[in-house]
Amino acid sequence: MPEDAIEEYPLVTDDDIDPTFVQRVSATPGGEHLLDCYACGTCSASCPVRAIDDEFNPRRIIRMALLGLKDEVLQSDFIWFCTGCYICQERCPQDVRITELMMAFRNVATQEGYPHPTVAIIADTVAKHGIIMEIGEFENEKRVKAGLPPRNVPEDVHRGILESTGLTETLKKAKPRPTKDADGGDA
Repeated sequence: MPEDAIEEYPLVTDDDIDPTFVQRVSATPGGEHLLDCYACGTCSASCPVRAIDDEFNPRRIIRMALLGLKDEVLQSDFIWFCTGCYICQERCPQDVRITELMMAFRNVATQEGYPHPTVAIIADTVAKHGIIMEIGEFENEKRVKAGLPPRNVPEDVHRGILESTGLTETLKKAKPRPTKDADGGDA
């Protein structure tokens, strides 16, 4: 095997495998059909994200999960790339429900201390504006023209919801995510 292939596909050791990971994901809402996947590749062939980013591969993510590669799955940016378009889910011959499975991976990742950095940004925006985008003068003018009242949410009005659901505390306890070097490998 060429040396560059060894770097791209490092050997997996017993320390890398969590034998309880499949059960953990399967017990999470959305992960119930994980074991139904037989790696046909329909999800990857159907995925519009895969069409623009060859690195994103739902089949590979599922296979890593089935192998118990918990850290590799939960610390991956790829579980956060799914747009929720449901194309893969509609075409899956095994009814794996891949879109829901990606959400289960995200939920487990967040519970394990690996929320994607965008989660904190979204939570902060929701706390300030009540939704995931800021409503400013331009948007309020459009709302008035459409016959809707202007939306003026006092800052931090939703922070209590984020705190009561535990998201604020989860984000405070987030573990550092692995960083990638310029070539895409671990730095």
